[in-house]
Amino acid sequence: MNIIITGGANGIGKQIALQLANNKGNTVLITGRNIETLTKVANSAEHRNIRYLVCDLLDLHLSEATFRKNVESVFNSIDILINNAGAIVPKEFADITDSEAREMMEVNFFAPAEIIRTLLPLMNRGSHIVNISSMGGFQGSSKFKGLSIYSASKAALACLSECLAGEFHELKISVNCLALGSVGTEMLEKAFPGYKAPVSAEEMGRFIAEFALNGNKIFNGKIIPVAFTTI
Repeated sequence: MNIIITGGANGIGKQIALQLANNKGNTVLITGRNIETLTKVANSAEHRNIRYLVCDLLDLHLSEATFRKNVESVFNSIDILINNAGAIVPKEFADITDSEAREMMEVNFFAPAEIIRTLLPLMNRGSHIVNISSMGGFQGSSKFKGLSIYSASKAALACLSECLAGEFHELKISVNCLALGSVGTEMLEKAFPGYKAPVSAEEMGRFIAEFALNGNKIFNGKIIPVAFTTI
């Protein structure tokens, strides 16, 4: 399978990539901003089947054509797209600057939407788009101080997933959204310093990898909470 994972240089994205790369029949393309960390992940794959693309999602809207061209240099078709990359600025609503709010919306919502639109012509029938959201953006969940814009951006991504599942029905492309709870990553530490998550990045990476491969056999257009807690 041909698989793309955004934010694949560290944390959950890295673990998803390594899990999927365990199958030598898969080719995994990861994106990120730091070439050193991307290279390290690629070199750690036993079957040498991880490729990487240096890409800043904040600037994606300026270079959609270049992004697609770079992807096409690796793949002529796509089976799985996992929009995992995310940005968080934990601040109370009154203190968030306009640029910080726009950064979170750009990375967490607009960039995944642009990636899907740009790569849609390459998606195979039967392919699966998995958008990674958060329990913060899951309707009815507990909400936390300092995460208002972050949560709103993830809620927007969840709603987009439902909408696109309907739009892509005739194309036989499934779209699902996983609303993650607390996972032991640098992002969680940034938002909740000192908090110990009940799930490791490796454990969540295994779950998401399996869901990406098989979840579309059962689910489509679903927002699925994946959490012990609502943090």
